[in-house]
Amino acid sequence: FLEQLERFIPSDYELKLIQNFEREGRSLAELSEEDRFMVAFSKIPRLSQRISTMTFMGSFSESIQLLQPQLNAILAASMSIKSSSKLKKILEIILAFGNYMNSGKRGSAYGFRLQSLDLLLDMKSTDRKQTLLHFIISIIQEKYPQLQNFHTELHFLDKAALVSLDSIIADVRSLEKGMEMVRKEFQQHKDSVVLADFLSKNGSVLDSVLKDSKTAQEVYHSAVEYLGENPKATPPSAFFPVFARFIKAYKLAEQENTQRKKHFSENEDSADFAVSEPPMIMSVTHKVPMLPRLPQMDLIAELKRRQVSPLVREGKDGAIEDIITDLRNQPYIRADGGRRSAKWKAAQQLPVSSDISL
Repeated sequence: FLEQLERFIPSDYELKLIQNFEREGRSLAELSEEDRFMVAFSKIPRLSQRISTMTFMGSFSESIQLLQPQLNAILAASMSIKSSSKLKKILEIILAFGNYMNSGKRGSAYGFRLQSLDLLLDMKSTDRKQTLLHFIISIIQEKYPQLQNFHTELHFLDKAALVSLDSIIADVRSLEKGMEMVRKEFQQHKDSVVLADFLSKNGSVLDSVLKDSKTAQEVYHSAVEYLGENPKATPPSAFFPVFARFIKAYKLAEQENTQRKKHFSENEDSADFAVSEPPMIMSVTHKVPMLPRLPQMDLIAELKRRQVSPLVREGKDGAIEDIITDLRNQPYIRADGGRRSAKWKAAQQLPVSSDISL
């Protein structure tokens, strides 16, 4: 009702007309019902400030109830991402695979962009039934089973992805200005029980929200910078969905690996390879030999040992997407610098014996 009433606050022009009417000594009976209301309405002192104050007081609780869950989602999601040791290890493994695949071309990259996680589904096996993500997960299942439930350390990603941090900060600042308006109004009417009661009950509530909004900003920026992204150019709507999509793809690939392993165990005679011995991983058009099985040696240590080239620091971050692009645009180069012949390429399309290390 107050929001509707605010639209009828008399303008300066209307106030001037009312004053001229009264100055002429004319009777209010000459006016319509609407105009008589406008005359009475204009007599209220500090009308605009008082209506704005009452509107703010009436909507304060609802505003807090809308803001607090959004702040909580940003806080929980950001803290869980930065504090997750398992997620960090997963990213290390992905980087190690990318560097191994790229070691003969450009040298080792020291990091990759988060958007590269989406590209793990682009690299497919020779039979196109598995992706690079499937292969990485099979290694994690075999070598690092303690990392399989890494997603249980990440919380409120979906909810945080729907939050506009800039809008939240603007709303919190609006609440802060509104509370200051109430305090000024209370200075004009210190005998007002309604104003005194509102300030005593809600002053601490706003202070808590202000503190949470500041903390949410700091924690979110810290989490984004921790993963090498730019907080100013990366809103929550772009940051958190990357992890949500990766977790969804990870769970699906994990299920498919389990089903494939079960299927192969039941049909060993007809299987070309098992999950523990995945096929060669290649790009859309070019094959790239993957790692040999390492029954007793730590996988990451072996990957690091193979990286004989120094770290590359170019104009932009080394990234999985660069590796994939290179693999698509260039034929596979042998370790001795020569290119594979057409006959060799054709031979590689043949089934690989299970007793040959890839």
